[in-house]
Amino acid sequence: VENVLDAPFVANDLALDDTRRMLLITGPNMGGKSTYMRQNALIVILAYMGSFVPAAAADIGPIDRIFTRIGAGDDLVAGQSTFMVEMAEAANILHHATEHSLVLLDEIGRGTSTYDGLALARACAEHLAERNGAFTLFATHYFELTAVAQALAGAANVHFDASEFGDELVFLHAVKDGAASRSYGLQVAALAGLPQPALDAARTHLARLETETPAPQTATQMPLFSTPSQDALQQAVAALDPDNMTPRQALDAIYALRQQQRAQDSNPHH
Repeated sequence: VENVLDAPFVANDLALDDTRRMLLITGPNMGGKSTYMRQNALIVILAYMGSFVPAAAADIGPIDRIFTRIGAGDDLVAGQSTFMVEMAEAANILHHATEHSLVLLDEIGRGTSTYDGLALARACAEHLAERNGAFTLFATHYFELTAVAQALAGAANVHFDASEFGDELVFLHAVKDGAASRSYGLQVAALAGLPQPALDAARTHLARLETETPAPQTATQMPLFSTPSQDALQQAVAALDPDNMTPRQALDAIYALRQQQRAQDSNPHH
């Protein structure tokens, strides 16, 4: 690899043990996350074949299986979407990985909505750390997921960084401790050749998304001098249909409204 590269080759170490079993890897696209994960899996395979490995030194313990969830693609023959394939592969890993397994997870949860994907990604990370105990390399663009490293024993954050020099983005390809500070998505899109008007529009949308605050929901907005319990009482009265109620039902409704009013009086909201 070094012979065919114009740029200097960047060698990165990997250290996993009983106290450091999961690495949450963040950083920009093209930064080196997937390559780092693949190279370590290949080193394990080469070592188990009895081959020399591309490392100055390697101390590899017992590995029973290597599980991967890398790449995206649907299964047209089986009629499965990209997300379904992703979840099926993740399910296989969570069911079968052991404390002697090496697990590579790349961008789990990206095939669905942001909140669903983040929730699933976090749940998978927690399950692998707490139940499977597997050696895990977990690459993600969900920066919120880096908090898992503080919440789970044996988990740590590492990242790949990049630097901007004017309009040029330079990938450093070196693994560093801690979480990434940004994803450089617009810069990578520019490198890929996205038209300038689209990039300008993306910057405008990004600035708006980063600064705007959610507007109050009309359905939950309260009148200036009302309280939640008053609104609930008004809604309960409005929902009554006296013309279609028996005397007994009307009496029960009156008692219920009275009880609700007493509850409001004993616990006022200001």
